[in-house]
Amino acid sequence: MKTAMDLVGAAKAQIQEVDLNAAEAEILSADAIIDVREPEEYNNGHLPGAVNIPRGLLEFKLSSDEALSARDLNLMIYCKTSGRAALSALAMKEMGYLHVSSISGGFDAWQAAGKKVVKPTLPRFD
Repeated sequence: MKTAMDLVGAAKAQIQEVDLNAAEAEILSADAIIDVREPEEYNNGHLPGAVNIPRGLLEFKLSSDEALSARDLNLMIYCKTSGRAALSALAMKEMGYLHVSSISGGFDAWQAAGKKVVKPTLPRFD
C-alpha cells in the first residue's frame, strides 16, 4: 500500500521542481502563481501576486476558469513544503498544462530564506 509520501515522491519524479532562486526568476515571467494551500494558510501569508486555489479544488477551478484554460500558460505553483504542489503539478501535467513549475521546499523554504511575503489585511471598524 502506498503512503502519501510515496505519491509525492512519484509525483516529484515527473514534474519540474525548482529551487528558490530559479523560482524567483520564473515568477517574473509567470502568467499565474498558484498557492494550493487552504484559505487559512493563504491568509496567514503568501507570495506576492499569488492566487489561492486549494488542492482539493484545483482541477475543478482550472476546468471552469477561462483565464486559466490555456494549456501553454507559464504557471508557478506552491504549498507549505512542496508535497501538495507536487501532486497538483502532476495533475496539471496530466490535464495537458505544458509549463508548470513547483517551488522546492514550498512556502516554508521561501519564508525561511527571507523572501517577500504578503499578508492580507482586513479593514478596521473601530
